[in-house]
Amino acid sequence: MSREPAPRGTAALREDGRPSNGTVPANKPLSDRSGSPAASVSSLPAREAFAALNSYPRGLTPAEAAVRQARYGRNELPGVSHGHVWARLVAQFTDLFAVVLLVSSAITFLAYALEQPRDPATLQLALAILGVVLLNAGIGFAQEYSAERTAESLQAMVPHTCRVLRSGDPRDLPARELVPGDVVLLEAGDAVSADCRLVEAHEVAVNNAALTGESDAVTRVAEPVPAGPPLEARNLVFMGTDVIAGTGKAVVCSIGTATEFGRIFRLTSAAPRQKTPLQRQVAAMARRVAGVALATGAVLFAVRAPSGQPFVDTFVFSLGVMVALVPEGLPATLSVSLAIGVRRMARRHALVKQLLAVEALGSTSVVCTDKTGTLTQAEMTVVRLWANGVLHSVAGVGYAPVGVVADAGPVRELLRAATLCSNARLVPPTGRDGWRVLGDTTEGALLVAAMKAGLDPAAEAARTPRVAEHPFDPVRKLMSTVHRDLDGNCLVYVKGAPLELLARCDAVDREGTREPLTEDRRTEITTAADDMAGQGLRVLAVARRRVDSPRPPLGDTESGLAFLGLAGMYDPPRPEVQDAVDACRRAGIRIVMVTGDHPLTAEAVARRVGIVRGRAPSVVTGTRLDALDDDGLTALLASSAELLLCRVSPEHKMRVVTALQRRGEVVAVTGDGANDAPALKHADIGVAMGASGTDVAREAAEMVLLDDSFASITTAVGLGRSVYRNIRKFLIYLFSHNIAELVPILAATFAGFPLVPITAVQILAIDLGSDVLPALALGAEPMERDVMDSPPRPRRERLFSTVVMGRILFLGGIQALGVCAAFFWHIHASGIPYADFTKSDPAYREAITMVQAGIVVSQFFNSLAVRTDRQSVFRAGLLANPWLLAAGCFGIGLMAAISYAPPLRAIFNTAPLAVADWAVLTAFGALLLCAEEARKWVLRRRGDSSKGEAR
Repeated sequence: MSREPAPRGTAALREDGRPSNGTVPANKPLSDRSGSPAASVSSLPAREAFAALNSYPRGLTPAEAAVRQARYGRNELPGVSHGHVWARLVAQFTDLFAVVLLVSSAITFLAYALEQPRDPATLQLALAILGVVLLNAGIGFAQEYSAERTAESLQAMVPHTCRVLRSGDPRDLPARELVPGDVVLLEAGDAVSADCRLVEAHEVAVNNAALTGESDAVTRVAEPVPAGPPLEARNLVFMGTDVIAGTGKAVVCSIGTATEFGRIFRLTSAAPRQKTPLQRQVAAMARRVAGVALATGAVLFAVRAPSGQPFVDTFVFSLGVMVALVPEGLPATLSVSLAIGVRRMARRHALVKQLLAVEALGSTSVVCTDKTGTLTQAEMTVVRLWANGVLHSVAGVGYAPVGVVADAGPVRELLRAATLCSNARLVPPTGRDGWRVLGDTTEGALLVAAMKAGLDPAAEAARTPRVAEHPFDPVRKLMSTVHRDLDGNCLVYVKGAPLELLARCDAVDREGTREPLTEDRRTEITTAADDMAGQGLRVLAVARRRVDSPRPPLGDTESGLAFLGLAGMYDPPRPEVQDAVDACRRAGIRIVMVTGDHPLTAEAVARRVGIVRGRAPSVVTGTRLDALDDDGLTALLASSAELLLCRVSPEHKMRVVTALQRRGEVVAVTGDGANDAPALKHADIGVAMGASGTDVAREAAEMVLLDDSFASITTAVGLGRSVYRNIRKFLIYLFSHNIAELVPILAATFAGFPLVPITAVQILAIDLGSDVLPALALGAEPMERDVMDSPPRPRRERLFSTVVMGRILFLGGIQALGVCAAFFWHIHASGIPYADFTKSDPAYREAITMVQAGIVVSQFFNSLAVRTDRQSVFRAGLLANPWLLAAGCFGIGLMAAISYAPPLRAIFNTAPLAVADWAVLTAFGALLLCAEEARKWVLRRRGDSSKGEAR
């Protein structure tokens, strides 16, 4: 008998399926060629697929597998590198504030080395500045390091072992040892370890949700299919998916990054991590402040240099000006305040991996959310049954058989038939896991409904054993099974799409009585099915008939059927989602559903949870997205308030996120599947599901919801907004006292006073000793009630807005006037001419002590003033934040120690203050609080007047 020639580019096979020369062919396997290897063999018969992949039905020999592994590497994805610990620590010193301070410290050390005689105060200043940098870096590194690495490795998603044929013998091997051409054995419950072409399939069904976002079981076959996209080929299975029913044999086409899962991994790796709005604003603020500080210091150095002052003294003076303008405590305060937000979110089941992502949530204006597993429970549930012209409701959701079928009698035979014509199994709870389905989720939903109606699926299967089966086929859209009852009769049960099944019926079964299927009854059934589908339900029809043979041909099995009824089911939304969606609407946050599911299903879910409320939302498929250019996509996103994006790919999701960002939106993306990972990483804030989500999604996201609750997103947004408000509070607090430090230095310069009213070491003591704790307490202010009642702030809104700068100048100006008055009062009261003052004069030491103490005391009152924007602090409650009062008292206590403790007086060159001095400083502080209360009262009056005019 003549053989057909082997396909071009392949080796001829012997009868046993091995290459004719008994060795691995020299040509490259398809996994090493351009294009998709799996797609290349999907249209070939099994024998030719083996040949194309240089494999054979008995599998590879161990020697052949070793050669291929040396050539193509291991079946694993590259690990995600987070950088060396030392590199991340060094990165803490690249902040612009840190760079400025490091340079300042180095110059100060140099000045000390050149000084003759050397002044210990210069060395103290150099060490103090260096200590500030080290402290900030240590706090920032510790906070970020402790918040990172909450997601597991990407490798965890790929199964650890698989069953492989080697020389015809099945053996369990680590999944990383698979090579192209290996033959693997699959059965229900297995995870697929590589992209494979099925060569044998017995009722195989897989769940491709990790790749496509669709939770429905998809049947797989071994026959060739027309060439097309790999994910649409019904004879291919893919890495990262699960076999939920049946058994099969498959030959490996692609491993590692060459798989479809690897393609998504490459997309995720290529997507740059987006900077959060706060990152961009803090960087811009640092550039401006550093620039102003350097410029001001340089100008003052140029002004004082010609006056005859020693070079080092002039430099230290200018350095003091620069230090006064740089908020040394800001990096540490910002890191710890964000960490407080992280801990608060963790208590609400939202784990944030990057500190700056906390604030990004607060500025979110659009949430692009997946459907399956995010808005829904990913558990199909039967909610309607139709039989004998009557609609029956089914209570309960999920796979727990808790609930009842209303008036179950007429539908028991319908459910019994649907149960017998199923391959799924319902698994009782074990440990912390609840009820789950092994097999097709649709069939599992029918089992649950049967149990709610009082049936025992296992007992029914035992009384009516199956003798034959015709698996579901997407062309027929039907599945049928043949059973033998206790009397020896053979019965056929069929379930499938209503129209296809109804076309094969010539009767209806009314409680065991077979009656003709008239046109009126046919219309009635069709109308009932359409009504269910219009409610967003997936509808299955069930029928039966008696046959003479236990194995009738397919044409006899699925013809002459008696119609039993309809079952309508859906994937129920999570119960808390609707309230969360309502909260997002109140907060002015737009929700866009982005899913791989069918448009009708997506719209039905969107209406149930409140994402869609209008009559005609914009439903856009991936095919239409492909036809739109960037301008068209941007116009579409701008014109449609209620938008559903369906049948989309990972590339589509990334493109939508980019288009929204071009419009100035701050985009949060939620998801749980590997197909969501690129968009999660590309978004301003990626939110992954922690319990049901895949590891690749958790790795790509900045935040992980530990309870998978969409409501946690809303809570996290509120906390993020609160964090932003608190950041603005302590920025006003920190920068206002910088004015109080700078103005006295400038005033002394232009008044001709030869010494500085406050030294750089004193400034550092204020910034890091007295001000950090109150700033942290302001960062821990509780979330205000109205935080979710206003729209998100614009993406381009600056952290230092006009309002913020106005408050800084207002509060800082009052402080500056107070400390300037205190300083020059002491200087003039001494009666010593300006030119005769030295650093050791008691009057000078008292004066600079008054300046430092004045700033510390006024900052205590300032911290109370900035707690609210418009509301009176007395109405908010002076004791509402006890940590703030304690922190302020600590700062005043530290200042008292600097004033009275001899060792600290020697370091800071200070002097003891009298009780009258403290009284004067307290009066200045109280004046600041009163002035701020008056400003808020004016704002409230204006606001009330505006409301009255509006009314």
